[in-house]
Amino acid sequence: MLSKKNISPQQLSLLTALGLSIPIAIGIFIFKPVWWIAFLSFIVIFAGTYGLILYTLQTFIYRKIKLIYKFIYQTKATRKEEFYYKNILPQKSIDEVREDVEAWAEQRKAEIELLQRNEVFRKEFLQNLSHELKTPIFAIQGYIDTLLNGALEKPEVNVKFLQSTSRNVDRLVNLVEDLDAISKLESGEHPVVQDNFVIQDLLKEVYDTLSLKADEKEINCIIKKGCELPLTVYADKEKIRQVLINLVDNAIKYGKQSGIIEASFYKVDEVRVLIEISDDGAGIAEEHLLRIFERFYRTDLARSRKEGGSGLGLSICKHIIEAHGQSIHVRSKIDVGSTFGFTLLSKKD
Repeated sequence: MLSKKNISPQQLSLLTALGLSIPIAIGIFIFKPVWWIAFLSFIVIFAGTYGLILYTLQTFIYRKIKLIYKFIYQTKATRKEEFYYKNILPQKSIDEVREDVEAWAEQRKAEIELLQRNEVFRKEFLQNLSHELKTPIFAIQGYIDTLLNGALEKPEVNVKFLQSTSRNVDRLVNLVEDLDAISKLESGEHPVVQDNFVIQDLLKEVYDTLSLKADEKEINCIIKKGCELPLTVYADKEKIRQVLINLVDNAIKYGKQSGIIEASFYKVDEVRVLIEISDDGAGIAEEHLLRIFERFYRTDLARSRKEGGSGLGLSICKHIIEAHGQSIHVRSKIDVGSTFGFTLLSKKD
């Protein structure tokens, strides 16, 4: 039983030739009732129409389809592709060719949408980068111009202006270093050197490093009860230190006065360990959560700039964790707080 949907050029030519030759042969037999003349006419007409129709289909229709395929792939055909065009493609039905083209169109549509989204992100990134660079540069320029125009001779302002200039220079240096770190992580120039270490010990070191900042806001940095049992992970210790510093520092910046920062550690399975850093601060609105790890993305522009930082900390965290082949995530609710978590490999023997 032939399928109308998947009929091949040969089958279409055969059916068309039969449809032409049988009625003609019957007509010849009616007018001249000699069976061998009718049979011979049938053979000649069938062979001629079959060959002509098949040739027409393959030469004209499938030549056009071949051009469509070449246009779709936009490359010089390899020998394998030429064999496909010559031998396989003519066996396909028009419906199958249409399905191929529709599949290609859907794929290209998805690629175009992705490129458009990336273009939006690129423009936002360039705008943010421009702003991040201009702010300290213009501030430095203003302080220096003021000093050169006479303020240098005024002891009550010159030290203050030089200190402000120094802070803005530090901000620029931090921004460039963070951009360089992301670039090197993406290109693989910062190799991940993994070793076994106890993750709770590393967190305690990070807590000690940031203790002065935490004390200023009277924030208590703790490890969740039941998570004190040492867990050994297999990772790049210094890079994970940077991740923990960024996450704890953010929790201090955006945590509430006299709040709590709580770290928890869980053995997910025999392969992975989950590390979470939670705060009881203002939280992050749901619409921001999907973009929180993008470069320079800020949920509260004015507050973020007041708190300082390059706006690249979470993006660096994401790149470091992904360089380990693991994932990072965030959960948050307004006026409840935020929890940032990531996984690492368990101890390797």
